[in-house]
Amino acid sequence: MQVEKRLAELGIDLPTATSPAANYVNAVLTGNLLFLSGKGPYRPDGSLHTGIVGQDVSVEDAYQHARLTGLHLISTMKAELGDLDRVTRIVKVLGMVNAVPGFTQQPEIINGCSDLFVEVFGDRGRHARSAVGLGSLPRNITVEIEAIVEVA
Repeated sequence: MQVEKRLAELGIDLPTATSPAANYVNAVLTGNLLFLSGKGPYRPDGSLHTGIVGQDVSVEDAYQHARLTGLHLISTMKAELGDLDRVTRIVKVLGMVNAVPGFTQQPEIINGCSDLFVEVFGDRGRHARSAVGLGSLPRNITVEIEAIVEVA
């Protein structure tokens, strides 16, 4: 399966890969693993979706924010690898949700990213995952997601 063709079939245009916000890199390739730094839900204009899930932001909107973050992760993969067909497996995803205390629907939100990875990469997109709630995230973003990807 050609990933670029699949993206076109899904009507998905990848956003431009964002630059790191501080003194770190977007990704580190070691051996056959690509470790992607955490990304947030950037809008096309470069602004970020912000707010606390369960207070300012609905689960449904946060799901879309996680999906958007997944697009930024795929964009970073492409920028780092040059060819998305080099991705042999999404190995692990860590999804963090900026939520009110006692919030329990983190998995439903991070499904936005997980569902996207399976839509785009098929079975290669199925991954191990953690979805956690935090009391805050940088710049008050709704979600931050990082991933480990196996590459050829």
